[in-house]
Amino acid sequence: MRGSRSFTVASRLFDRETRERAWLLYAWCRRCDDLADDQDHGHALGAQAGAEDRLAIIRQLTTRAFAAEETDDPAFDALGVVALETGLTMRMADDVIAGFALDAAGWRPRSEADLMRYCYHVAGAVGVMMAVVMGVDPQDGDTLDRACDLGLAFQLANIARDIGEDAAAGRCYLPAEWLEQAGIPAGRHMQPAFRPALVPLAARLAGLAREHERAARIGAARLRFRQRWAVLSAAGIYGAIARKVGAAGADAWNTRQATGRIEKLGHVAEAFRQALARPRGLERLPRWNRRELARLAAQAPI
Repeated sequence: MRGSRSFTVASRLFDRETRERAWLLYAWCRRCDDLADDQDHGHALGAQAGAEDRLAIIRQLTTRAFAAEETDDPAFDALGVVALETGLTMRMADDVIAGFALDAAGWRPRSEADLMRYCYHVAGAVGVMMAVVMGVDPQDGDTLDRACDLGLAFQLANIARDIGEDAAAGRCYLPAEWLEQAGIPAGRHMQPAFRPALVPLAARLAGLAREHERAARIGAARLRFRQRWAVLSAAGIYGAIARKVGAAGADAWNTRQATGRIEKLGHVAEAFRQALARPRGLERLPRWNRRELARLAAQAPI
């Protein structure tokens, strides 16, 4: 399927029913992202004028999908199908759409809490939906928390990797407080003079990603074997991206950090071994969690 190669590799490890449902959910996520940013399968951003109108279309079509009404858009119709089959709710989808609303409003994070709230909407909430697609009981709050952790880890890795690309598009997801503490003027973080000061901030993102990845692995242990294998594969692949950004220093954004095919297969093989073992528990869970981030989102609606 078109879009994320990492997702495609990991999703092929699911059993057929889970894989097909995961692809239906992914199709909706991809379509919403493309509509919101006026782009094609995650490529270059289009003109951002009219973002609020595109957001309204996303809300309208999603609402119709959950009402089991035809939308004339295959991706939204796909969401309606998988929602009926698995118990996804409009409230779960609303949490994801709120992330698109933040971007449409030109929002930027002021604090680490703001950053994590954004990551919750655009990826943590997707992790929750994906867990339900995999058969997790929507009332199993602890397992959904761990699924959210995996989404948070993915998004933090993406933000660290894409600092340069986002800057070229006029976006910045580094908290303003972090930039101020590092002595980096707003909007100038990609200038050569400030690259050395930017490196610790990318490492901080990678560290947060690592914390949430570890927590997610605890939840993966509660899944059926093939689902566990797929989730651990994805965790390994995205975790490698975050580690590469952290290790590359000031050169991290000269080229796009990624994992090649052979490297991905290595993570798949390692995940198979991990899926057979019993993970060790964590002494402490990450500071940020699904329920706290949902509370922060409720206090600051878009």
